[in-house]
Amino acid sequence: MRRLFRRIASTAVLGLVAATLSATAAAQPAAAAAGGLQQVTGFGSNPGNLQMYEYTPAGLPANAPLVVALHGCAQTADAYYANSGWPKFADQWGFDVVFPQTTSANNALSCFGWFDPAEDSRGKGEAASIVQMVEHAKQSRGSDGRRVYVTGLSAGGGMTADLLAAYPDVFAGGSVASGLPAQCATSQAAASGCQTGPQKLNPAQWGDKVRGAYPGYTGPWPRVAIWQGTSDYTVYPANATALRDQWTDVWGIGQTPSSTDTLPGNTTRSVYNDAAGRPAVETYSVSGMGHGLPVSPGSGADQCGTAAAYFLKTICSTYYTGVFWGLDGGNPGGGDGGEALPAPAGVKVTGVTGTTASLSWNAVGGAASYAVFRNGTKIASPAGTTYTDTGLTAGSTYRYTVAAVDGSGTLSAASAQVTAVTTGGVTARCFTATNYAHVAAGRAHTTGGYVYANGSEANMGLYNVFVTHTLKESPAGYFVIADSGCTG
Repeated sequence: MRRLFRRIASTAVLGLVAATLSATAAAQPAAAAAGGLQQVTGFGSNPGNLQMYEYTPAGLPANAPLVVALHGCAQTADAYYANSGWPKFADQWGFDVVFPQTTSANNALSCFGWFDPAEDSRGKGEAASIVQMVEHAKQSRGSDGRRVYVTGLSAGGGMTADLLAAYPDVFAGGSVASGLPAQCATSQAAASGCQTGPQKLNPAQWGDKVRGAYPGYTGPWPRVAIWQGTSDYTVYPANATALRDQWTDVWGIGQTPSSTDTLPGNTTRSVYNDAAGRPAVETYSVSGMGHGLPVSPGSGADQCGTAAAYFLKTICSTYYTGVFWGLDGGNPGGGDGGEALPAPAGVKVTGVTGTTASLSWNAVGGAASYAVFRNGTKIASPAGTTYTDTGLTAGSTYRYTVAAVDGSGTLSAASAQVTAVTTGGVTARCFTATNYAHVAAGRAHTTGGYVYANGSEANMGLYNVFVTHTLKESPAGYFVIADSGCTG
């Protein structure tokens, strides 16, 4: 068994596959679609060489939501259609489901390429093919482009996170089951390390991997559900923590849950609210569950799916994910469904001192006031479009978002996050090393084969041992390139 796992991991990278050959075989039904699942051809140029399958409920009207569901390694679209529970809720709630399928022609174990920049980056490979499927569904079915969601298991979960990072303008929400944080690995060699223990990055560094996937994008960000078994020894639970850190940082809401509760199947849900008090990120920890998608066979309102290889009888993750996204007719992320004001645009840092940070933003029509959040905590309610935060620590980094508040006290979604670094307080430290060594020491990180300085996001060039830079650290954790000379 151990020898088989090593061989799989070395030849196909992932280990996100069957623990035995018999289970793998059982997870591979014939490629021909069954029941209401239909193959779609000619959906685009298809640079990722994927196959498109689609399930559309009878009589589905135009402007319905769209869900993209990505299978795991050694699985097919048909297996995901048959066992995940998505067709049940598509019929019940009224939405279209696209099931992309990769094959052994792309990867020996039919795994989506979540670890390959040529496959999971914006405009490239499999990621581009999946977005072409979305565009085809919008054109042929009239799907609502504002309500497109993506979910996936294992390698499909890793690709889901990458899609949310690369295409936040396409996907309103995502759900990662037993998967990996966005851009955890950018090579085959790094993939297995992500599975057993992702890089020890802080939330801001994980968030930078998302922000770096589509530079210049300012939001809104997708709402993300994260499903993980506590006894998963294929994709370790540390990945769920990294995913939580990554997406809460992107939302600017901190890593302390707004609430927790207990669900069926020994599941603990932790909710992380946005500035408007609506869930932006939710984690679902299933006690004792191994590697797979949680399902709960039965006819109950909150039950779904069929138990099979890597479809584990615990809780219907599809039901809770759909409710989180608002597919049941509720408001996405919770709340009363009222029409909130738009998030403030143009938020920027206009000045800093050793103890203050000044902000400004564009006015929002209909706003009675604004709410300013520092590191995810509300700190002020100014009536105007400027604010100066005081009493800060010199030489420190602070992250801010702003929400508009209407006359009834309802908050908009949060603005794009901005960062302020107060002056003074820390003597600069300088480090000269190769790009590889800077990343290993935690002074920089990789995205798409390139290295970026932590904090400043300065592009340092290719990730290798041949490029050398001097980095200056000031304040702590904020690095800039200082090749021309590094002084305090």
